[in-house]
Amino acid sequence: MVNTVLEKQARGEKVVSLAIGEPAFDTPTDIIEAAYKSMKKGDTHYVSSYGVPEVRKAIVSKVRRKNGIQAELANSIFITTKLSIFAALLACAEPGFEALLPDPGYFYGEPVLLLGGKPVYYCHDTNFSIDLDDVKKKAGPKTKVVVLNTPSNPTGRVLDRSALKELYDFCADRRIRIVSDEAYEDIVFGKKHMSVGSLEKKPDVVVSLFSLSKSYAMTGWRAGYAIADEKVIFKMYKFIENTFSCFPPFIQAAAAHALENGDQSIGRFATEYRERRKLLLDEMSRIDGLEPNEIEGTFYAFPKFSIKMPATTFAKTLLQEQNVAVLPGTSFGASGEGRVRISFSVSNDVVKEGMGRVRRFFEGRR
Repeated sequence: MVNTVLEKQARGEKVVSLAIGEPAFDTPTDIIEAAYKSMKKGDTHYVSSYGVPEVRKAIVSKVRRKNGIQAELANSIFITTKLSIFAALLACAEPGFEALLPDPGYFYGEPVLLLGGKPVYYCHDTNFSIDLDDVKKKAGPKTKVVVLNTPSNPTGRVLDRSALKELYDFCADRRIRIVSDEAYEDIVFGKKHMSVGSLEKKPDVVVSLFSLSKSYAMTGWRAGYAIADEKVIFKMYKFIENTFSCFPPFIQAAAAHALENGDQSIGRFATEYRERRKLLLDEMSRIDGLEPNEIEGTFYAFPKFSIKMPATTFAKTLLQEQNVAVLPGTSFGASGEGRVRISFSVSNDVVKEGMGRVRRFFEGRR
């Protein structure tokens, strides 16, 4: 899919991408300025693999205030979120381990395989809430971790407290770790995001992963952090120490500034996303054969389509005929068949033009 888009663009064709998972905003100027000041001050050398004290203090303050997680400094580490998924799974892994992963869900299977584990996929109900009976049925003696993603990429679902509590109680009783990916925590619509780690008196079962990429439009900065018990944090520290050594201190300075001063930017972005979500839903309502899902969080829709072809074929044909890029639902698991993921992280004009082309695609098949 990506190669086809690049080939079309190289030929001078205009491709409208509704596939990208990146905010269309630039990083706020004050965050950039914080990094610049840090570099000018000389913060360009090695630092601790845990992260600099400034950012770790900001992390702990934020998760206590905003997420209700009772963390201390020793429970924190600065690490880009995609890498933190791998590092967290590594910290939980044992020889021959199994990991329960969401289907549909983000691309968690490959890190499990790279670590010598076995991905086992759990189901969702018709509203894309976690099917706890399926989790309980598939959890076995080799299960060491359940991966959770709320708000969910690609389904847009924000899990309720009752579902999180039941999952937490089950995993705590079985001593199964929960790796909770909360990269989209600040992009919610009409609901409140809840961190499953807030159910603990102190970090124990839950490994909470957070990102600055979506909240502050900092995708290129590779800035994120994890909260967990000290044993897990130590293993993640050793992983960083023996690979990256450390993350750039000026990026950590910018991250600390964002965590301490970035609520206004989050609010501004959230207003834009609400408008784009409404526009996308309005545009989808005009297309016969495209059934929207309920979008509670993230900047993705995951609608059903009625055209009789596999999701991968649908996405490829749409790209070939209308120069619109979306992701097939099966990119996120077998249960994504018959769906596509459409991003509204782009501008209103791009949403409107892209969905106009999608409408013509459907109209051409009546």
